[in-house]
Amino acid sequence: MMSGTMYKTFDVAVIGAGSIGSSVAYFNAKKGAQVVLIDAGDIAQSTSSRSDGNVLVCDKQPGFDAIFAKASQDMFPELSRELDYDLEWKQKGSLFLTETEEEFEIASKFCQDMKECGISMRMMDQKEIQDDEPLLAKDIYGGLETISDGSVYPIGLAYGLALGAEKKGAILSLHNRVTDIEKQEDAFRIETENGTILARNVVDACGVWAPAIGAMVGLPIPIRPRQGQILVSEQTFQVARRKVHEFGYMLTKFQSGSYRRPVSERVEKHGVAFVFEPTASHNFLIGSSRAFAGEDISSEIEVMKAMAERAIRFFPVIADIKVIRSYSGLRPYTPDHMPIVSGTPVEGFYIAAGHEGDGIGLAPITGKVMADMIAGEAPFMDLSPLRYDRFFSKEER
Repeated sequence: MMSGTMYKTFDVAVIGAGSIGSSVAYFNAKKGAQVVLIDAGDIAQSTSSRSDGNVLVCDKQPGFDAIFAKASQDMFPELSRELDYDLEWKQKGSLFLTETEEEFEIASKFCQDMKECGISMRMMDQKEIQDDEPLLAKDIYGGLETISDGSVYPIGLAYGLALGAEKKGAILSLHNRVTDIEKQEDAFRIETENGTILARNVVDACGVWAPAIGAMVGLPIPIRPRQGQILVSEQTFQVARRKVHEFGYMLTKFQSGSYRRPVSERVEKHGVAFVFEPTASHNFLIGSSRAFAGEDISSEIEVMKAMAERAIRFFPVIADIKVIRSYSGLRPYTPDHMPIVSGTPVEGFYIAAGHEGDGIGLAPITGKVMADMIAGEAPFMDLSPLRYDRFFSKEER
């Protein structure tokens, strides 16, 4: 750990030690860069510690979004072997549930579009989903399976990457809030509570707080906090063997399409869609909600009731299982639901933020492409959909 003023000039200073920032630090250190990872708190203290650890392609849009997510997902097996930390990586696939024939038809078209992107999916009829998950409500119409989906321990992922970066020579500067950044001729002067840090390149990986860091160098960053709540069950029997959620989750995530789910007013009001995630501790997580509530991370009882209502609709047995706690976190939302992984008009200043609910799953690929970008190497695919300047007109750039 670093304290006091540092006169050494780092190649890369990464601000934010969540899953994204830790990954950026790791992959830059892996290339041999001299890296410092800075955070106002500890590793994974904020959003990464309040997520459910999903590594999904099933909830991405066909095209670039899905292909980018799949590239990241494909990195997890090797990463779990490479890092000296148990990530609890499991790849059991996931199951989207469709309540109605109309939803099934929408999901079928989505499945075909994803297959054309190289994503392995298949539609399942009512008998197949009942055989797959016997405790499902008997009237669920059908489902969509994504073969490659998996999960990790989200805090473990951030710790594994951050400590992995440290082993490769990176400096961890934790509990050290950044107070100002000044672009000098050949480096950035980063003022922190514990002293001055100099770096040739800076990566803003602060998630929902990325705009505050961007403002220090005069950059507006269009990221807003989007709150999500999660329920945690007691330890219990196996309700479902893997990730299960409703196809309506896609509608609440992207707020697109004319289809309206057959849900209660309470569920609709709070943007709740059923998400079920079993854990290695023999309990499960229930989500999810979406709301713009500033930086409020308190749990609301009406949202909790809506999530419980939706969970019982799909798995009636959940009505007899206790919920022991609830927590909420903040997703870094951008207007087009895609992250910003990009250079900026301020030379040497980069942004790796705005992943909304996909920060865990997209952490490996984000770290890799950011390291490639800083090293001046060509990315593995066209990353223009993630450019910072996509949000601004030519006159504003």
